Amino acid sequence: MTPTALCGLLAESDRLQVFAAVVLGASTPSAVESATGLPARVVEPAIRRLQQGGLLTVADGALAASAGTFKEAVRASATPAGPQPQLDPDRQRDLILRTFITDGRLAQIPAAQAKRLVVLEHIVSSFEPGVRYPEREIDAILRAWHDDHAALRRYLVDAGLLSRDSNVYWRSGGPVVV
Repeated sequence: MTPTALCGLLAESDRLQVFAAVVLGASTPSAVESATGLPARVVEPAIRRLQQGGLLTVADGALAASAGTFKEAVRASATPAGPQPQLDPDRQRDLILRTFITDGRLAQIPAAQAKRLVVLEHIVSSFEPGVRYPEREIDAILRAWHDDHAALRRYLVDAGLLSRDSNVYWRSGGPVVV
């Protein structure tokens, strides 16, 4: 299954709710109805469609989610490893970024201040200059970079790359691509 087909299966709100209910433990159509609040006329076709797509199975009369389908979709769409794109035009900065950023995520926050600043300047480019972000949105963006989004936010503010006032943040530093 392709990632596009997988997303297509879950793009419909009702199917997504049914799948989520099964993942969270609903093992019968009536349990799915109770968990989602959806009527049987919606739940049953959603279950059928998810089974046809390989996301749900029935084992011993109980519904179960097929998590392996996600792994298969990722493997099917994986491209062979080749030269990685350059993260920074400066060779030294690029080397630092490649050391700490793996698959688009920060593997670890550098302990050395100079290296940390290079990484933070790269991360701050995720924010548009002049745009004000609520803390929740800042955290969501930083969570995509690293699990300890609060530490990243603190480092960005301390480095003068983000400014804060009343839980609203804005980009106040770092290089800007024109």
